[in-house]
Amino acid sequence: MASSNPRYVCQECGHEAHKWMGKCQGCGAWNTLVREEPKSEVEARVPKTSSNGASGGASGGAGEHGQPERLTEVELGTDARLQTGSAEFDRVMGGGIMQGSFSLIAGDPGIGKSTLMTELGGYLPERDILYVTGEESKRQVKLRAQRLGVDSDHLYLLAETNVEQIGDAVQEVTPDLLVVDSIQTIYRPDLSSAPGSVSQVRESTASLLKMTKEQEFSTFLVGHVTKKGTIAGPRVLEHMVDTVLYFEGDQHHAYRILRSVKNRFGAANEIGVFEMREDGLHEVPNPSELFLSERGYGVSGSTVVCSLEGTRPILVEIQALVTPTSYNTPQRTVTGFPSQRLQMLLAVLEKRAGLAFSDHDVFVNVAGGVTLDEPAVDVGVALAAASSFRDIPADTGSALIGEVGLGGEIRTVSQIEPRLKEAAKLGFERAVIPENNLERVAGEHDLDVTGAADLRDVLDLVL
Repeated sequence: MASSNPRYVCQECGHEAHKWMGKCQGCGAWNTLVREEPKSEVEARVPKTSSNGASGGASGGAGEHGQPERLTEVELGTDARLQTGSAEFDRVMGGGIMQGSFSLIAGDPGIGKSTLMTELGGYLPERDILYVTGEESKRQVKLRAQRLGVDSDHLYLLAETNVEQIGDAVQEVTPDLLVVDSIQTIYRPDLSSAPGSVSQVRESTASLLKMTKEQEFSTFLVGHVTKKGTIAGPRVLEHMVDTVLYFEGDQHHAYRILRSVKNRFGAANEIGVFEMREDGLHEVPNPSELFLSERGYGVSGSTVVCSLEGTRPILVEIQALVTPTSYNTPQRTVTGFPSQRLQMLLAVLEKRAGLAFSDHDVFVNVAGGVTLDEPAVDVGVALAAASSFRDIPADTGSALIGEVGLGGEIRTVSQIEPRLKEAAKLGFERAVIPENNLERVAGEHDLDVTGAADLRDVLDLVL
């Protein structure tokens, strides 16, 4: 039997407690426990039924889709994916929007999430799209659509936050695509907690998920992020959806990166690059050329690495500045690269190559606002620091690929062929790769491929 006692739920991690406490025992956050009345036993077992007879917060067709079917009898249909016509967006989605998929897109305020979702009306002018706005009025969305040049009779606007009313609208419109902006504003009336609470976000998402899977249209949820950059609401929200997208970028710069951190229908960590202009987002077909467009030549502390983002190789400039410190403890400031990884690379350089960084400040920056966490960029980061330390410019015609081990060895990386092709396309004359990768290089390339077994070998080749 369901308990009739109230519970206190943490709005950060979803941890439940029987009494209020100042500090959450689950995540350690302070003043995040909110009282929520429990659902009755009937409400817990029986889904809410809307006025049109749909269950689960206005989802229908349970009798048709609830029966078990043989795997061989399940039909995929001829239109399994919706091609938007935007190569960057389709790449991130794994080749297009999968029919019946349930996606979550998150990002900082003002980064362009609503802009991207509104532009779906221009990408898919012949498809019925229901845009549910819980934060703006219909006129505000209309003004944004006019600025973006979106004028489609198949784009329906609904200013609503009640999940049951959204279900009624879905039954009426029968859309190919549903956009909910944002999930933190949606609520179920049978729950006593406020919109945006853990229970409301979880249960509203569950209702929309059931609706999406049963009627087989695609859904995009727009989500808020916390101060730490994670998606607001319970962690289970990311497990419920098929695709988790992060819209990254600096509001003071024009470029935006759409990154998939989870994708059941494509490669994870795939990225799409866009440029934000007055008339909306414009895709950048060649991000490597963009990230190297302002590269300096003849300056120490600059190298070029080739990182694999999903299935796409991208050439990025690494900048390093090493100066004598004026403090007792030298500074280690990093942008776009893991700071602990930098500490390890500096220790390897000091131990294996004799470069003493213990009395020097080290600043490392990944140009273009990209975040790199792949080990294959280790050699480029280490060489940039060594170049600045010696004040000797690195070879500007070389692209560096390889992981650095604690013994100073250059370790094998995956997908060497697409990396070399990208470097050759951008006009590089040489690529320095791990020696063990040489045997995996097939065919001829328009650049000199040089193998290196040790970090000191790379220093001799590039500096």
